[in-house]
This record gives sequence, C-alpha cells and structure tokens, in this order.
Amino acid sequence: MSSNPVAETVASLMPRAKAELAELVAFKSVADFDQYPRSESEGAANWIADALRSEGFQDVALLDTPDGTQSVYGYLPGPEGAKTVLLYAHYDVQPPLDEAAWTTPPFELVERDGRWYGRGSADCKGGVVMHLLALRALKANGGVPVHVKVIVEGSEEQGTGGLERYAEAHPELLTADTIVIGDAGNFRAGLPTVTATLRGMTLVRVQVDTLEGNLHSGQFGGAAPDALAALIRVLDSLRAKDGSTTVDGLAGEAAWDGLQYEEQAFREDAKVLDGVELIGSGTVADRVWARPAVTVLGIDCPPVVGATPSVQASARALISLRVPPGVDAVGATKLLEAHIEAHTPWGARVRTESVGQGQAFRADTSSPAYASMAEAMGVAYPGQEMQSAGMGGSIPLCNTLASLYPDTEILLIGLSEPEAQIHAVNESVSPDELERLSVAEALFLRNYAAS
Repeated sequence: MSSNPVAETVASLMPRAKAELAELVAFKSVADFDQYPRSESEGAANWIADALRSEGFQDVALLDTPDGTQSVYGYLPGPEGAKTVLLYAHYDVQPPLDEAAWTTPPFELVERDGRWYGRGSADCKGGVVMHLLALRALKANGGVPVHVKVIVEGSEEQGTGGLERYAEAHPELLTADTIVIGDAGNFRAGLPTVTATLRGMTLVRVQVDTLEGNLHSGQFGGAAPDALAALIRVLDSLRAKDGSTTVDGLAGEAAWDGLQYEEQAFREDAKVLDGVELIGSGTVADRVWARPAVTVLGIDCPPVVGATPSVQASARALISLRVPPGVDAVGATKLLEAHIEAHTPWGARVRTESVGQGQAFRADTSSPAYASMAEAMGVAYPGQEMQSAGMGGSIPLCNTLASLYPDTEILLIGLSEPEAQIHAVNESVSPDELERLSVAEALFLRNYAAS
C-alpha cells in the first residue's frame, strides 16, 4: 500500500484490531436462543457499546428490537454543518454447523496461512472492527470530518427483521446523507468492489400430510400415499432438468450486464467436486446475481439411522427462494406457495407458511458517494480500479433503508470475499483486506466530506 498517514495509522492499529476481533469472535452470538444462550448475544452487544463509548460516541444505546434481539446504536458528532454517514454491521453470526469439521475451534480467532479463522471473522464482526479502524485512523489524522452514526444489528442472519421493524417505527434514528453497509465483500481478494445489487429472499415452510399415522410398508406400501414421497415430488418440481429454478409464473431469464464470474473461478470458489456439473443456464453471473434460486434448506423426516419400514404419514421442509432485483418478494412468495399447492400429488394435504421475507436491492452507482468511494479504493488498492458486482445473498435492511430514506445514498462494501467462506466451516478473514478496506473507508469519509 502506498505510504500515506491514514494507511500508516491503520497498519499500526492492526495488532489491536486482531485482539479486538478475537474478543468479539469469542462470543457465541447466534441469535437463535433455542441453540445458544441469549447472554452470548448480549455480551457481544455490550462489548460493541463499550467500544463506541471509548471512541467518544454519544447516545450509545442497546435497542430492543421487536424480534427479541438487540441492536447497538451510537452517534459521533462531527464539525458543524457536516454531512452525516451511517455505518452498518451486524454482530450475530451463523451457527458453526459441524464443529468437528473446523480445523480450529469456531469461536476462537486463530491465525493460519496468513488468514484469521473464526465464525464471524468476516461476516460480520470483522465489519465492526473495520468501522472502528477507519474512525481511529481519521481521529489520529485531523479528526473525523462528518457526523457518524453506527448501527450494529443483532439478528441479521436470522432474517427475523427486528431492526427493520425498529427503523420503521423510529425513522428519525438512522437518517443520514449516505449509508455504508459493511456486510458485503470484494469480488475477489485484492480487487476493490462495491456491491450494486442484492437478491431478496423468502422462506416458506411446507408440510405434507397423507395418513393419520405411519403404516407398515410391507402391509400397506404400494397403495398407501407416502407423505415423504409426495414432498419429494413437490421439491423436484421446483427445478428444471438442468437445475434451473422453476416456479410457475416467476420469470427466470434475466441477464447480468457487468462484471462477469468465470465458470472455473466459480467452481473453485464453491469447491465443486470434480465431474459434478454446475446447475442452471446462462452465465454464472446471470444465475447467482440476476435470476431466482430455490434451495431446500432442510427436511423433517426419519433419519437413516434407526429408520423403520414405514410409509410416512407426514413430512416437512423449509424452502428458501432468492429473488433478483425487480421482483417483488411478496409476490414471489405467493407464486411459490401456489406452485407448491398445484404440484402436490395424490390429493395430499399441503400447508405452507411464510416464515421470513426480504426485498431485493439495487444501488445507484452513479451517485457522488460512489465517486468518493472509487477514489478512496484506488488509493487503498494501488493500481486497481473499483468494480461493481452483484451479490446473491440478501440484506433485507437495505431495502427498508432505501424506502425510509429515498434520497440517501447506500454503498455496500465488506470483508466477505470468496476465500472467506462465510456461513461455512472454517470461515476466515484476510487481515490484508481488513487493513485495506479500513483505509478505503477512512479515505471515503474524508473524500465525501469534501464533495
């Protein structure tokens, strides 16, 4: 990185950043309190609140949101008449999945092969540290030139919408000229990227019932309707032969115009097994950024171990549908539920329940804030020009903020580049990315203040 005072300050703060990230990662802050104690999430929230207070933030508060979790808020005043920037991250994390599959304990930050491993290191506790680093670098080099609001969500991974509902009920709280969402990532490590689009999401629970109770498969199998088999038929109807998502009435042929995702790079990023084909049609960018994608997240049925020779009376599944920008998530949910009912065979009884939903998002990349970020990233990543890419994941809060504050510019950056393997085992963050993006955010705030 070319020498400049902000970059030098951030570099000097990296040991502290590692120590702080280790403290944050140690909290098992999964916002599913049936799996993990509420005290773990509360501990992380209090850690962040204390960190904001130590940086001079005012009005620091733990906001009790309608889904039973807490978001952390703070306000750092800048010069009189300055612009206001809202910095966002979230402290809740995905469950570690199979802890035995982790090379090192998931809630312990461990350095290995030049990366820092631990659940939440990139998504998104690293984003919290990134914001702190950027602000500290500015304070050490002339001061923070804008008013800064920070909001750190406590349930983003659960999709339960607590902060969204809170923001709608208190719209004055998060008003800003620009919002920086620190929950995205570079298209590739070392390639500075802003995320221009996010797919929306809907979650639907499906239950199929065919019998009053399980039956002996030898005595009744062949004529008794099998609920698990009926559910399998329904789930199979959601995909074409090539694996493309097929929900009756839902368009699925949109194309992505912009930065492309080479197929071999995608195979390597996704760790697709040799000989296994990718699914869908069109370019990879079309499939993961511009088109709907259905995923079966789980099925309730007997496990193989201990299974009995029975015809199943009931079966249940949880289905996720990602919807691209331009598609209304509410309408997509209705289409998905209608499709499931229409494709349930044998007159089986089927019930659907919507359990989560979020709209897609499209940013205005021609805004002044993007010009300020492009200039900043060009300094933080010498020789690299900022790119705009899509992201297949969802951040429902983005659309809520865009609706509440239609004149506010929203930028998405972050630490979740492909090698980070967020949501998977052995999640990690690149300290080089953390350092460079902290420099970029600091310089952005300075550039934006002067724009």
